[in-house]
Amino acid sequence: MAKDRNEPDLDRELPDLPPELRWREWMRRIEAVLFASASPVAREDLARVVGQGTSVDLLIEDLSADLDGRAFEIAQVAGGWMFRTRAAYAPAIRAAADVGDQLLDLSEFDVAVLAAIAYHQPIARDGLKGIFGKEISRDLIGRLHARDLIGTGPRSPRRGAPYTFVTTEQFLVAFGLESLRDLPDREQLEDAGVVGEAPQVDFG
Repeated sequence: MAKDRNEPDLDRELPDLPPELRWREWMRRIEAVLFASASPVAREDLARVVGQGTSVDLLIEDLSADLDGRAFEIAQVAGGWMFRTRAAYAPAIRAAADVGDQLLDLSEFDVAVLAAIAYHQPIARDGLKGIFGKEISRDLIGRLHARDLIGTGPRSPRRGAPYTFVTTEQFLVAFGLESLRDLPDREQLEDAGVVGEAPQVDFG
């Protein structure tokens, strides 16, 4: 979603530049914004730094072509774009860089619980118990919540109105997904035992 802020005193149209240099400058502006941003930048925000009616998608496409062969790329995630290191360089980064909290460091079971939440959201802890056949600890839910991978959804319309859980924008960013529609095929994950059937709850 576009951020609500006053636009700086910025010459967006660049009328004094020839078309080719104008396009190049708009590309560099988008590159600078993506480089400086810690989260995905929406199309509406990128449009603030280029000429009116200019295609942000085409600028991103040309900038991506410029980055071909580099160690990083532009990824479309969570409804916007951001810079991301190419997966091939992950071992080198882990070996030499101080990435601190950027590493998810999730167990296979943590990932399985995240997948179940993603496919069945909003889902309560008893729904997760129905999938995995055991109670999901509050500590595990707390860890996922502390990393902003899940948030609380609507209260379930049942006795006690338990909290439900949903995935967050950070979940999409962490797993490089543009939206939940980009999740792997659910049937394959069910066959692998990663997700299962959850009780259906009507929130209508």
